[in-house]
Amino acid sequence: MPDVTLDVREIPKSERHPKIFGIFDALDVGEAIILVNDHDPRHLRDEFEQKLPSAYEWEYLVRERRDYRVRIGKILAAPAPRIVGNTSALTESAVERADVAWKLDTDGRGLDSNLIRLGAGGVIGAHQGSEVDVLVHVLRGSGTVGTATGTVDVAAGDLLWLPRRSERAISAGPDGLDYLTVHTHRTSSLTIEPLGLRSRA
Repeated sequence: MPDVTLDVREIPKSERHPKIFGIFDALDVGEAIILVNDHDPRHLRDEFEQKLPSAYEWEYLVRERRDYRVRIGKILAAPAPRIVGNTSALTESAVERADVAWKLDTDGRGLDSNLIRLGAGGVIGAHQGSEVDVLVHVLRGSGTVGTATGTVDVAAGDLLWLPRRSERAISAGPDGLDYLTVHTHRTSSLTIEPLGLRSRA
């Protein structure tokens, strides 16, 4: 199939990148977009590198004033596996309160993941989980998880399952508590509400 030519000079700036990525996603491996722009699309390349590292190739065809043409080729159906963080490095420093030390924020992902850190005695109050199951991996420290039927003690190395809509409260022990959560991607942001303030259906 011939390369797809896309001239974005007359497209509103806010619509350009979504349109480009939409067309690129629909390409087969070996196909390409010829992008026509009035300036060097360096920020677009940064976005490709963040979203699709190793899955694309970038070749300038024309680099003239108000006339840039770039061939963006699809060389892999999906980005190759890569390291996105290091939990040992992220949990080295002291923490005094609840903190999200890291989160997975790659566009197009099917998973969400967060590294939560609680200082000694820190608490995430009682609340009801959302519509997704959550796997928790305790990385460092210890604490307790309050449930509808009692308290579960947790320590480094434990894998804890939080079923969807289950009630839970998390308390850190004297050495704090660092844990990684993994669950299917949510399109809306998560807001934790105390059980006493949550409306019941």
